[in-house]
Formats: sequence, structure tokens, C-alpha cells
Amino acid sequence: MFIAHDLSVVKHMAHRIAVMYLGKIVELADKNEIFDNPLHPYTEALLSAVPSFKSKAKGRILLRGDVPSPLNPPPGCHFHPRCHRVLSICNKVKPKFIELADGHFVSCHLYKR
Repeated sequence: MFIAHDLSVVKHMAHRIAVMYLGKIVELADKNEIFDNPLHPYTEALLSAVPSFKSKAKGRILLRGDVPSPLNPPPGCHFHPRCHRVLSICNKVKPKFIELADGHFVSCHLYKR
């Protein structure tokens, strides 16, 4: 197990990546799947902050607000106060951790099974 906050380092150290927010896994997949097809908005924001020489169509995703207290997290999805893709259900119902593709799991209301 390797824990880090720098995804550019994680990419070279890990085969499988779990992205966590407030101590909960929000996305889990093979490293190539995480970098090529991020599903959770928090993963998208983290990856947008990784410096790259390659041209990217998407710009940097800046998260608004402050990180909530893990001792008193917001209701529903804990990421919803800072999410750039928030839905009305997000502040009411905690999303389930579901497998969308072979070995690619996400906890987000944007994806339903």
C-alpha cells in the first residue's frame, strides 16, 4: 500500500488506485482507467491539477469552499458542497459504491445501475 496526495507520483508507483475523500473511497480502478477515464468529480479535479506537457482539452477544475470536517460531514454525498457536477439528490442521499466497468468502482449519483 502506498498513500500519497500527488497523483503524478501515484501513477508511477501503483497498479490500482483508490481515490479517497474525507476518509471514504469514492473511486477505485486500475491506474490506467483512473487516468484515462476518471468518473468521480473529485478524481477529475485531482487529475486536472497534475502538471502535464501534453495538451489537454479540459482546464483546471478549481474546487470551491473548504473541506468539511470528517467528524461532522455534510449529509448525502460528502463531496457535494464542493462538487462542480452536483445534482439535487447529492445533498440528501449517500451514493452507493457501484461497479460500472470491470474493476472500476465509483460512489457518485451521476452513475446509476
